[in-house]
Amino acid sequence: MARGGCSWPHRLCKGKMVAVGVLAGLSVLSLLTYGYLSWDSLGLGPGGTEATRTGPGEELGAGAPGSQPHIVFILADDQGFRDVGYHGSEIRTPTLDKLAAEGVKLENYYVQPMCTPSRSQFITGKYQIHTGLQHSIIRPTQPNCLPLDNVTLPQKLKEVGYSTHMVGKWHLGFYRRECMPTQRGFDTFFGSLLGSGDYYTHFKCDSPGICGYDLYENDNAAWDHDNGIYSTQMYTQKVQQILASHNPRKPIFLYIAYQAVHSPLQAPGKYFEHYRSINNINRRRYAAMLACLDEAINNVTLALKKYGYYGNSIIIYSSDNGGQPMAGGSNWPLRGSKGTYWEGGIRAVGFVHSPLLKNKGSVCKELVHITDWFPTLITLAEGQIDEDIQLDGYDIWETISEGRRSPRVDILHNIDPIYTKAKNGSWEAGYGIWNTAIQSAIRVNHWKLLTGNPGYSDWVPPQAFSNAGPNRWHNERVSWSAGKTVWLFNITADPYERVDLSARYPDVVKQLLRRLSQFNKTAVPVRYPPKDPRSNPKLNGGVWGPWFKEDEKKKKSDKSKGANKQKKNKNKKKANRKKGQSLHCRSRLAGG
Repeated sequence: MARGGCSWPHRLCKGKMVAVGVLAGLSVLSLLTYGYLSWDSLGLGPGGTEATRTGPGEELGAGAPGSQPHIVFILADDQGFRDVGYHGSEIRTPTLDKLAAEGVKLENYYVQPMCTPSRSQFITGKYQIHTGLQHSIIRPTQPNCLPLDNVTLPQKLKEVGYSTHMVGKWHLGFYRRECMPTQRGFDTFFGSLLGSGDYYTHFKCDSPGICGYDLYENDNAAWDHDNGIYSTQMYTQKVQQILASHNPRKPIFLYIAYQAVHSPLQAPGKYFEHYRSINNINRRRYAAMLACLDEAINNVTLALKKYGYYGNSIIIYSSDNGGQPMAGGSNWPLRGSKGTYWEGGIRAVGFVHSPLLKNKGSVCKELVHITDWFPTLITLAEGQIDEDIQLDGYDIWETISEGRRSPRVDILHNIDPIYTKAKNGSWEAGYGIWNTAIQSAIRVNHWKLLTGNPGYSDWVPPQAFSNAGPNRWHNERVSWSAGKTVWLFNITADPYERVDLSARYPDVVKQLLRRLSQFNKTAVPVRYPPKDPRSNPKLNGGVWGPWFKEDEKKKKSDKSKGANKQKKNKNKKKANRKKGQSLHCRSRLAGG
């Protein structure tokens, strides 16, 4: 299996790590398996509606595959691990359930715990430590973006003839024009630049008085589209327009990054119909938002069929991180939430649906990470990965399509050197190999190691959402002994992270600490600049958008150079006057 590069010194290219010790007394657990009901037998189409009769569009959709597949990557925002029908949720997701059941479910699939990190790793195939984005997210007021020297997935796809389009949430920085989606490989862009905002008005306040409009079409504010349409529906309409106007005989890459189900919790009234029995207001709103998202994906699928793309398409669905229980999301039975390195923050809902899959209707339990889409999709598109691009992702298409073993044996979840240090962390606790005050997490084969402060660690069961307001009474909490800064789990045997094995297997801890140290040697400096007051939308026509002007910087630089040159000339002429030379330009100098 091809990979974008294996020359990093930390890569396990020549075999797998031999884990020390055997888990005694632990039975192998697995995540819940759920049954499926075929809609074909009920005469229902995707989304639970009456199946449409075959028409011209359906015939086009069933067309013979071409050599380069149409690629549709759908990224949901803050969808919890449990929040899909086939993971046992009370929220109905008939479209997602059907697409996943007919495709390949990814049940050992990992992303990052927050928005920017997942998006940057998807679009570059690189870990955060290799782009400088290893801390937090890109804030609206920060002069920061995905580093311009990183080649992106749409840029590589354009090289081999793809039309590239992005609809939805960018969140990879915009402080200068070169950071915008249309400058990073997308032919067109319609969506938001920030991490969140009002679903109807598209306004976002980063802090009191720092507010602005955030809806763009390509490089300009999309005021003409400000018609109060709910963003999930508006983005879907845009996707339908793109598909209707494009020639299906030419390959297309569609990156659809929905805002849903990220807060603020807003949804059109009709989607509350099936969820009025949910007392917890946040969970009820979240359910309505997810129901709308499920319908939207049904409409995207129908458009792919109607306009002749479906027969040669690959649809990938992923959440960008775990759910946030305080905002209605559920990761049960996993531990933790969005923003943490517990499984609930990084283990995601994901599947691939495509007529091109060989093993349809299967479950993939092999290790897959969001960085893997970069080399996988470029290879499927018949593109080339430059030798000098050192990737952290692997080509995992044969793993997904044919059920082969994954080439991936490890995942660096992250190393964040500037996150709040664990008070009791030390080099001593890390056996002199690693400072356990630093927040980090790594997975190697079955083992997962966490150091520092991993974040909110409760298990939040479904009954936690039974009351009208936020309630942690039902949460399972763990009070760790004072000073603990290292945890070790066998994720295969214990996917819910209930049994810490760090004391039982110190040799395994040491091996994983060494791997962290090896990764850390390849890290680039963290990019997390302070906020820039010039970012205020009030200075940019009320719109969030690029504020750093290269021309202004150049003018200032030129002005400074000119002033220095003029100063040098003045000093030189003064020296000449002292030597008794001509003073014919004295008056001009006096005025300068």
